[in-house]
Parts: sequence; structure tokens; C-alpha cells
Amino acid sequence: MGARRRARECALQMLFSYDVARTSVEELIETYWGEMAEAAEEVRVFANELVIGTVSHLEEIDERIRLRTEHWRIPRMAIVDRNLLRLAVFEFLHQPNTPKTVAINEALEIARRFSTHEATQFINGILDAIKRDVESQVIPEMTAATMVQHLN
Repeated sequence: MGARRRARECALQMLFSYDVARTSVEELIETYWGEMAEAAEEVRVFANELVIGTVSHLEEIDERIRLRTEHWRIPRMAIVDRNLLRLAVFEFLHQPNTPKTVAINEALEIARRFSTHEATQFINGILDAIKRDVESQVIPEMTAATMVQHLN
């Protein structure tokens, strides 16, 4: 397994913990690496960058996801799935050196390991739509139906 995939898996695990406990990012990172087996410095650095960036841009990321998920509220998604989506969308928006297709493929490979077969299809569909939005610099309008759905 490559260092960047390993870093993404570590980031997913940290974001899972953050999603459940809502501790500070600094405490989260310190605790994770304190309990984690040895990891290469490049893995730690990239994982930390992903976690800090994702949490820092969580509202923007969740809004992108919200606009492309019909009949799904983010809190109702499986924790692993929503955090894989968040990681990939963070990379789309704030990691210009990572090709968007690579971010999608990495999310799908990690989903195969940590989630379900159905999750890979769900994640792929959402990320593909968001990728198209980002590439065309379009943010879809929130329709009245979407607003009602997200208020419930």
C-alpha cells in the first residue's frame, strides 16, 4: 500500500473519531498518533493535512455534498461513507496536485476496505457529480425541494 493511501486511511479514521467525539483537531491528532503504530513521516504529514483541511472547510464541503445527495441527509449517512466523501471533496477543492480521478479512485478503494459494496456505488455517484461541478466551476442551485429536505 502506498504512503498516500495509508495517509488517507489514517485521515478517515481520525475523521471518524472527530465525527463521533467532536474533540479539537489538535487533541484528535495527538491521540491518534499516540495510539497508532509506527507510521512514516510522509504518512503522518499528509494525513494531518487532510484532517486539518477537511475539518477547517467542513461547512463548504458538506454543502457541496448536500447539493448532490438526493433523499440523503448527511447525518443519516454511514459515518465512514460521509467522511470518505468529505476527504475526497476536500482534495477536489483544496489539493490541486491531486487529480480528481485519483481522489475518487482512492475513496472507492478505501470504501471497499472499510464500508460496503453498495457504499462504493453511492460514493462514486456523488463524487462524480461533485467533480463535474468543480471542473465546470458550477455550484448547483438549491431548489425548494432540496431546502425542505435539508431542513427536516
